[in-house]
Amino acid sequence: MLHKSTIDFLKKLKKNNNRDWFGKNKKLYEDAKYDFEVFIFELIQKISEYDESISGLEPKDCLFRIYKDVRFSKDKSPYKTNLGASINPGGRKASTAGYYVHIDPSEYFLGSGLYMPMPDTLLAVRNKIASEFKAFKKIVDNKDFRKTYGKLWSGDTLKTAPKGFDKEHPGLEYLKLKSFIAGHTVKEDKVLSRNYTDYTAKVFRTVKPLNDFLNTAIGI
Repeated sequence: MLHKSTIDFLKKLKKNNNRDWFGKNKKLYEDAKYDFEVFIFELIQKISEYDESISGLEPKDCLFRIYKDVRFSKDKSPYKTNLGASINPGGRKASTAGYYVHIDPSEYFLGSGLYMPMPDTLLAVRNKIASEFKAFKKIVDNKDFRKTYGKLWSGDTLKTAPKGFDKEHPGLEYLKLKSFIAGHTVKEDKVLSRNYTDYTAKVFRTVKPLNDFLNTAIGI
C-alpha cells in the first residue's frame, strides 16, 4: 500500500515546484520515494507470480527520476510532480511491453503495452497483428480486458493504412496505431487502500496476454 504522506508530498510539490522549496523539504521527498520503492518491490513480487519475464527486477531498475530534463522544454519547473515506474523485461530503459504505474494527484494511472516504439519495432508489431489478427482481436475483445481497459489508446494515429499493408484489412484500426497502450485510471481512495498492491497486480494480470503478444512480435 501507499501512504497518504506520499500523495501529500506530491500535492505540495505541485504548488512549490522550485529548488529552494525542494531543498528545504528533501526529507519529504526521500520518505515518499522510499514509500513508492517499497510499493513497487511488493508489486514486482506479485506480478512475478504470473509473469516470469520480470522476475529479478529491483525497484531501481523501474523507477523514473523526479528530476526533469528541461533543456528542450518551455516549462522550466525542475521537478516532475508524479512518481512513475515501468515494470517490464529489462527495466524502464528497455523497449519492451510491460506494466506502468503512475502516481499523480491529478491522475492515478495504470498502463501497459508499448508507447511510441521505434520504426523497426512498430513494423514488427504491425506485421504480427496483420498475420495473426484473430488471436490479437481475441485479446483486445476479451470481456475482462474491455471491462478493465476499454479500447487500446494510441494518441497519434495514421489517417490511412501504413505503407505495405492492405487498406481492406479487418484490423486496419489497429494497424494505424503508433502506440499500443491499455490504460486504467484509479481514484485516490483506491490508491490509498490497504489492498492497492493486490488490486494493481490483478489489473495487470488482465493485460498480460497483450504484453505477451507485443513482446513476441519484437522477439522477446
